Amino acid sequence: MTAAEDPVQGRRRLGVGAAVVVVLAALAVTVGIGIVRGAASPVEAVPASEGPGTDAAPAASVYVHVSGAVAAPGLYVLGEHARVVDAIAAAGGFTAEADRAAVNLARPLSDGEQLAVPVAGAAPDPGAGAAQTDGRVNLNTADAAALDTLPRIGPAMAERIIAWRDENGRFTSVEDLLAVPGIGDKMLEALRDQVSV
Repeated sequence: MTAAEDPVQGRRRLGVGAAVVVVLAALAVTVGIGIVRGAASPVEAVPASEGPGTDAAPAASVYVHVSGAVAAPGLYVLGEHARVVDAIAAAGGFTAEADRAAVNLARPLSDGEQLAVPVAGAAPDPGAGAAQTDGRVNLNTADAAALDTLPRIGPAMAERIIAWRDENGRFTSVEDLLAVPGIGDKMLEALRDQVSV
């Protein structure tokens, strides 16, 4: 290597080093912007007097009433693909008394839902899985025992209905039962007058 080649290689190394510094600086700025945007709350609390017809929320949103063992119970507007974890976060998180194991944080939410976080050790709400006053079983609130009282629904099918509800959100119509594995048209007709949403 001659003395004349050293300055050329030095400039190349300096150029490569400068390019690496510029790329790292751009990456740091991008990460910083992401952190600042992420710090902004993705949800908003809505006074009870406001409703879906107001300008308080974007069109693609769900209204969820969070109650029970959370820091700030209330009505919250979340994105249309929000999950229970988002609603709990919007309500300030669990309180020390919350029964965290009783809440499926991964379940998708649906518009108009009430999410009640129970207190650890409290007896379950007797009406949560029971029949409504008209005698029908509510597919969105029934537990496995209440579903098991329906004709042609045994423990395994009751668990499938609950699993479908946990994965897909609330039933919006009785016909949604057709999406549950093992329920066909005949079973749906047998259940139609005995269930509600």
